[in-house]
Amino acid sequence: MPESSHRIATEADIPALVGLMDLAISGPLAAFLTADQIAASRMLMGLDSQIIADRTYFIVEVDGVPAGCGGWSRRITTYGGDHKPGRVPAPLTPGVDAARVRAMYTHPDFLRRGIGRMILDLCEAAARAEGYDRVELVATMGGEPLYLSAGYREIERFEDDRGGAPVPLVRMGKSLKDGAADFEGK
Repeated sequence: MPESSHRIATEADIPALVGLMDLAISGPLAAFLTADQIAASRMLMGLDSQIIADRTYFIVEVDGVPAGCGGWSRRITTYGGDHKPGRVPAPLTPGVDAARVRAMYTHPDFLRRGIGRMILDLCEAAARAEGYDRVELVATMGGEPLYLSAGYREIERFEDDRGGAPVPLVRMGKSLKDGAADFEGK
């Protein structure tokens, strides 16, 4: 049985992370989007070096091979890579704002093996440890089923067309309070 491990990603991991993200966008996400939307997704999504610098980004490896990545943020930006316009690096306030789950990707060879759920659990635990009582994320259509199964609820559906074609996305949230049945957005 393959052995998985996780750790905080560093700047040295950036080339491997970019490769994994590219495979995830062109592979599994392609089942939900047109070719034009995949091209637009490449313009909108990708690596956010700020969450790597903040040491809130995880990499999961299976037998030493990058199988997935994802993180959380204590900053306002909700989604998108370094190249996406409109980023807001200002800090969030624990107990007032929702922490952001960001940039979740699974290598196509490791789908449906619990990698995404492992990363999501790591993100939620870390955000909770820093005083956040809720989390939000922006999901692709490919990621939405994972987040629904993990207790996230839809806040709003929208399209982002800044990459040249409208890419459907859904903002979702979850309470991190013990015993909370549903997310209560503020």
